[in-house]
Amino acid sequence: MKDIVTVGEILIDLTYSGRENLIPVYKANPGGAPANVAVAAARLGADAAFIGKVGDDYYGGFLRQTLTENKVDVSGMLTDKSAPTTLAVVSVSETGERSFSFYRRNCADTLLESGEISEDLLGSTHFLHFGSVSLTDNPARSATLFAAKKAKELGATVTYDPNYRANLWSGEAVAVEQMKSVLDFVDILKISDEELPLLTGTDDPDEGTRQLFEKYNIPLILLTLGPDGAYYRRGEETGRADGFAVKVADTNGAGDTFFGAFLSRMAVLGVYRPENLSAEQLYESVRTANLAASLTTSRHGAIPAMPNLDELEKKLAEVK
Repeated sequence: MKDIVTVGEILIDLTYSGRENLIPVYKANPGGAPANVAVAAARLGADAAFIGKVGDDYYGGFLRQTLTENKVDVSGMLTDKSAPTTLAVVSVSETGERSFSFYRRNCADTLLESGEISEDLLGSTHFLHFGSVSLTDNPARSATLFAAKKAKELGATVTYDPNYRANLWSGEAVAVEQMKSVLDFVDILKISDEELPLLTGTDDPDEGTRQLFEKYNIPLILLTLGPDGAYYRRGEETGRADGFAVKVADTNGAGDTFFGAFLSRMAVLGVYRPENLSAEQLYESVRTANLAASLTTSRHGAIPAMPNLDELEKKLAEVK
C-alpha cells in the first residue's frame, strides 16, 4: 500500500543561475508540482509513486532517473515517443521570488490519457494528490480527473493544490472556473496566499478559508503564507503555525515541499483522514511542514533543495 500517489505534470525547470561573460546561464532542474510533492514526501520517509508522462528524450530520461534516485515509484510514469518533455524557464528575483515561462504546447505531460493510468495503483494508496496545472489541457485534464475520482471511489484521501500559472490559461476567468471545478470532491486543500484571493475574492485567511469550507465542505484547508508560515482550517477549528526565518535563495518548490512534508507526517502518524488528526498532531504537522519548506527556500532549485528526513529531524530538535 502506497502512502501517496501523485498525478500530473513533470518537467524541467530551466532556472536562472547568473551570467558568464554577460550571457545568462540556466540550470536544468527537475520540477513539476506533483512530482515535487512525491519527492518531498519520499525524502521524508513516505512511500510515494508518481503518474505522468515525459518525452522520449534526454530530459525525460533524466526526470525518470531523478524520481528513481529519490525512491519514488515510477511504474505509472509513461514515455511518449512523439512528444517532447515540457520545459519551464524560471526567473528568480533578488528576493528569491520566481516567475515562469512555459514551453508546453503539445508536450508529453499534457498528453496523458485516462486509459493509461493503472487502476491498481489508484486502489492501493492512502493519498491521491493532483494540482491545477494538469487541468489546463486535454487529454491530461480528463486523465487527472479520472485518477482523482477513481482513487476517492476506491478509498483514498484526495488532496489538491490550485497552483495558478497565468500563461498556461486562455484567461483568468477560465482558470478560476477550472480550478474551482474540482473543490467539491477534495479532502485536503493546500492553497497559497497568491491563489486565495483568486478563488475567494479576499486575502484574509479566516474569511477566505471560511468561504471555501462553507461552499465546498472541504475537511481540511492549509493556507501557506510564505515567510509568515501557514494558517489552517478544519471546519470551525482554525490555527496558525509561524514560519522559520532563513536567508532565501529560491522559493521555487517551497509549497510542494510544505505539502509533501505535511502528508509524510500524516503517513508517519498512520493517520490518513484529516478529521482523525488530534489538534496537537495537526499543529505539529503544519509546523514541521513550515520548517521543511524553509529549508528548501534556503537553497536553489526545487527537488535538489528539498531536505531529507535526517536533516529535518535534526532541525526540528534544534527549534523545539
